[in-house]
Amino acid sequence: MRHLISMLLQNEAGALARVAGLFASRGYNIESLTVAATHDEDVSRLTLVVFGDDITVDQVVKQTAKLVDVIDIAELTRRDHLERELSVVRVESVGEALATYVAKSGARVLQREGDMAILEYTGRTDEVDGFIGGLRGVARITDHARSGVAAVERTAVAVGLSPA
Repeated sequence: MRHLISMLLQNEAGALARVAGLFASRGYNIESLTVAATHDEDVSRLTLVVFGDDITVDQVVKQTAKLVDVIDIAELTRRDHLERELSVVRVESVGEALATYVAKSGARVLQREGDMAILEYTGRTDEVDGFIGGLRGVARITDHARSGVAAVERTAVAVGLSPA
C-alpha cells in the first residue's frame, strides 16, 4: 500500500540522512522525497512516499518520531489531504496535436522553439502519470523531471507550525 508521510525536521546537517537511513534500514525504497524550508528558517518540511504494509510502516513512523531532529510527523494516507507533484517535460512534436493536448490537459508551455517545447504540469501523482502517458501519444519525450509529492492536510494541522 502507498503511504504518504509528512514531517517537520530541524533544519540541520544530517537530519534528512538520519530519516532516510531509518526507512532504508527497514528495507523501504523511498518512492518520492521532497524537502523544503518552511516559514521558520530553522525548520524544514519533509514529505515522503513509501510502499509497504500498514503495520510495518506504522512502526517505522513511530521510530522516526523518536529521532531528535523530528519535530512532528503524521501519516496523511487516510486523512483528508491535498497533494501535488510538479512535472517539467521537454518534448519534440510536429503539428497541432501537442497544442491540442496541452490545452485539454491544463499543462503550461514554458518554452517553445521550433519542434521543441518544455511543458509544466502539476497534479496528483496519478494525474501526472496520466499526463505523461497521454503526452507520449502526441510527442516524443526527450527529458523529464518530477518534483516529488508535496502534501498538507485539508482540515486540521496534522504537521504544522504556528504562523510567524
